[in-house]
This record gives sequence, C-alpha cells and structure tokens, in this order.
Amino acid sequence: MCLKFFGANISTAIIRPPISSAIQVNQYIMAEIKVQIFISGSPESNFMRSDEVKKGFERMPNRALLKALGVLDDEMDRPFIGIANSFNTIIPGHMALRRIAEYVKYGIYSAGGVPFEFGVIGICDGIAMGHEGMRYALPSRELIADSVEVMVEAHRLDGIVFVGSCDKIVPGMLMSAMRLDIPAIVVTGGPMIPEKYMGETVTLSMAFEAVGKFGKGEIDEEELKFYENLCAPSCGSCQGLYTANTMACLTEVLGLSLPYCATSPCGSSQKLRIAKESGRRIVELVEKGIKPSDFITENSFRNAITLDMLIGGSTNTVLHLPAIARELGMEISLLEFDRISRETPHIVSLDPASRYTMKDLHEAGGIPAILKTAREKFSNEKTVSGYTVYEIAERAWVHGSLIRPLSSPHHPSGGIAILFGNLAEKGAVVKSGAVSEDMMKFNGNARVFESEEDAVNAILNGGIEEGDVVVIRYVGPKGAPGMPEMLYPTSAIAGMGYERVALVTDGRFSGATRGPAIGHVSPEAMDGGVIALVKDGDPISIDIPERSINLLIGEEELLDRKERWVRKEKPLKGYLARYSSLVRGAEHGASMR
Repeated sequence: MCLKFFGANISTAIIRPPISSAIQVNQYIMAEIKVQIFISGSPESNFMRSDEVKKGFERMPNRALLKALGVLDDEMDRPFIGIANSFNTIIPGHMALRRIAEYVKYGIYSAGGVPFEFGVIGICDGIAMGHEGMRYALPSRELIADSVEVMVEAHRLDGIVFVGSCDKIVPGMLMSAMRLDIPAIVVTGGPMIPEKYMGETVTLSMAFEAVGKFGKGEIDEEELKFYENLCAPSCGSCQGLYTANTMACLTEVLGLSLPYCATSPCGSSQKLRIAKESGRRIVELVEKGIKPSDFITENSFRNAITLDMLIGGSTNTVLHLPAIARELGMEISLLEFDRISRETPHIVSLDPASRYTMKDLHEAGGIPAILKTAREKFSNEKTVSGYTVYEIAERAWVHGSLIRPLSSPHHPSGGIAILFGNLAEKGAVVKSGAVSEDMMKFNGNARVFESEEDAVNAILNGGIEEGDVVVIRYVGPKGAPGMPEMLYPTSAIAGMGYERVALVTDGRFSGATRGPAIGHVSPEAMDGGVIALVKDGDPISIDIPERSINLLIGEEELLDRKERWVRKEKPLKGYLARYSSLVRGAEHGASMR
C-alpha cells in the first residue's frame, strides 16, 4: 500500500495491533492518513521569491555569498526555506528546540528544499515574573514578529518553519506568519513531563502557591525545596494549561501545526517525527503556493476561540488572537470572545483548574480528540496539514474521561469570561473555568495598590482580609508599561489560604492563575479608566455569570473623582518608551498596530 504522507511516498502494509495508549493511537492515525493536498493557493510557477537573490548574472555576488554557506549549484534551483528557531539556554521550553530544528532540516532536505536557520529572541515569563523584567515580556512579542519579518523579507525566503515554544514567542511568530503571508508552518516544542511528590503531580503553579504556604507556616524550608527541585523537571513548556501550552493548542486548531503537535511531549520521538514531517510539508506548500491567507479564515479564529473555551485556556489568548488576526486584516472583538464563551461548554479541566496536565491530555487523544468530541462546535476549515478540521476529527480516538462529552461539561459556558461594567467599560477578562462556584458572585471592599510588589507584601504579611478585593493598577500596556503578568499575588492569595479574596487589575495574569482574578481592565489607569479612581474601602461587585464588574459608588462621586484625577507619568527610556507611546489598549490585544 502506497501512502502520500505529508509529501513523502511511503510503501507500507498497515497492520493494526492492539491499542494500549493514545500515543500509540496517534502513531497509527498518522500512519494511515492519506494526505489530501488542497490546491487553493496561487498557481504553480517556476518563479520563487528566492530567485531575486540567486538568479541571473547580476546576482553572481549574491550566489558567491550563498556558496560561502555551502550551498551547491544545483541547490540554487530549490526552494529556500527559513527556520525561525527560538532556541536558547535560559528557557526550559526551548532547551530541546535545537534538536527539533535539526529534524525540520532533515525533512526540508528530503523534500528537495534548502533550509536556512536563524535565531529568535525569547523571554521566560516564569523567570521574569515578579520584578521589573516582566515589563518586557509582552512587548517582546512585537519584537519577535518584526525581527522575523526583517529576516524573511531581506533574504527573500520562499517559506518559513517556526520552531518555538512559550508565552510570547509563539504569538509573535504567528503574527509574523500572517503578516508575511508566505507558506508557513509552526512546530511547537511540547510540554514538560511532570514529576510527582508524595503521590501528587507537581506543577509550576504549585511551586508558586508553595511560596504562600511557606509564608503562612504550613510548609517548612525542606518541603519548599522539594517543590523547587521538582516543579520544572525537564525540557518543555510548563506542564499545565498555561499560556505556552494554550497557544500551542490554539495554533494546531487555527491550522498552522500538524495534528498532535501541541500535546506531543518535549523530547519525545513523536515530536521529532512531527518536526520532520513539517519540514517536508513546507516544501510542498511552497511548490503549491499555499500561504496562510489561502486557508485561515475568520472561522479559523473562531475555531481557536472555541477550543480556548472548551479547555479553559489562559486569559492571555484574549490579547494574542486579536493581535494575530489583525495581521491578516481581521478584527476580533472582546464581544466575540464573550459570545463564543456563552455558547461553548467547558469540557476539559487541566492544571491550574485541576491536577491533570498536558501529558494527560495527550494520552486522552490530544487536540484531535477534542475536535472529535465537540465537532459540532467547530467550523470545517482547512489546515496546513492538507486536512480539514472534520477530517482530522474523524481519524481521532478519545481515551478515558478527561475529555467530557458536551452533555456533561465542567461548566455550561466557556472557561474564559469577558466582564463589562463601570469598572471596565471596554472589558475585563477572567479565567472562569478556574474559579470556584462560591466565588462566581462576590462583593468586597477595595484594597488599592499601585505596584505588584506592594500587593504581594501585604498579602504575605497578613495585610489582606477575607472579603477584600485587591486592586493593582497602573500596570496596563501603557501604565507599566508592558502589562506585566502577575502570578505572584494570585498564587500568594491561594497559598495563604484565602477563600474569599478577589483580585482586579489592568495588568494580566499567568495561565497558571486560578481563582477570581480579573485582569485586562480597560480603559487602564494610565488612560484615566475608572480603575484609577478606586479608593481603599470602595465596594466592588463581581458577577461572572452575569458578566459584570462594577464600582459601587454614586455617579456624582465618580464624576468628581474623574475631574480631580491627574495622570501619573513614569520616566521611560529605550524600547519600553517606544512601546508605551505606540501600544493600543488591552481590548485591542495590546498590539502596536
């Protein structure tokens, strides 16, 4: 039997042995798929973008420089494929990317292309957390998109494979993929495999919460050290459904990664095979002239939002998806997130909402299994694999009970909710899938802080009481600037054992955040939003089911405070000064376009 397998002819006899795990299932699914290449791109042509740097007598000096790299004469007629690799030795999710990129190269070579690899910056949000460095994390997304654009356009590459992982790197890569609109495919690095401590799976979110437990005296230094040594045991993006893994999942459903790419673990042989197949596939995409705009539609983005709601992903996706869509000339409003959330049940609960991790989701069948379970919620869009969403779903297997049926969800609406009210006239975001039922509706009194550090100190030193609403402001896109992610205060609240404390901010949260943490409050304090007018003791009402958040003071008092408000300017320099002057509000994805 001869199969067309993402651009490679494979002669094989299919024999299906007993299925014992989802990883085996995934292998058989991939082995049996006959790829149906959709030809919806530009007509095939002998002309390639790279001909601009390698064809004709006047390009002899250009060819000489290419030959300095080892390019042969006969390779001058082949597609030139870029590999944008965010490998570095400071982010655990990136440690294995050098090897993954090598397998991408093998695939490109075997399909007749010539690979050229270049580096992409990356920030580890976990290492940057809780200090001035976090102000640079979200702005790095724009730098990543710009730098990839510069490299690809300057060297006239015909196609691009993105090899990356983690919170802002993958969104930045996706932004550049849409902006460049040349054949592109993404290989995400894969999640960590978690360790266990005293029979319990240990994740990064538990480590942050352990800080609060230590501050409360519930654990000693020795136990704190156990968490320190076990919470990040290997390469890969952190184990739970935090921003990195959420974005990997959304990339797969958006249609820019091959099936099972998002959940296949870092360091696994399956990840390497996917990398090699992605290398083969990009050459075929170039030959057929298939680019992102040929198959990614507004419904593709709706599919990504739908998956986000089904799995209860990171609230940071509400920043990233609009910014990515804008690069293709599409606008996604917060109202669209809210509409889809109301129509979509929450059927998968992973850390931090539960103790299940990405490893468990992979063994349950990965993203294709979710597509199969909730097929009616998705539009049948094309993907970079050559398959439509429904065709991928048809070939999937679902294992165990981790992925619930639509008729028996964890929550009847999606895992992310968009709130509006006088405290957030342009919207705010909460990971509702990680909020306990008794905190879905909450009235409390404001405790106002103008820095994350002051808030954390108050939480750890007993300065917060049950019934308080911790308000952290002037940490939005312009105000910080950079809209820092704040896992320390939310984890400190959980670790200190507070059960009836909420947090409201114009900043943002890690995907590892759980509890009633409302972020992205817009307009932000720096723009004179109502959050800038809150005073200690003010009553605040939060109603997640009704999608509302309000400051409960009289209209006359509110108007008086607005009239007396004075913007708090911060001395800035370098990139953050430029970012602050150009960035749009969180309701627009905090992008610079």
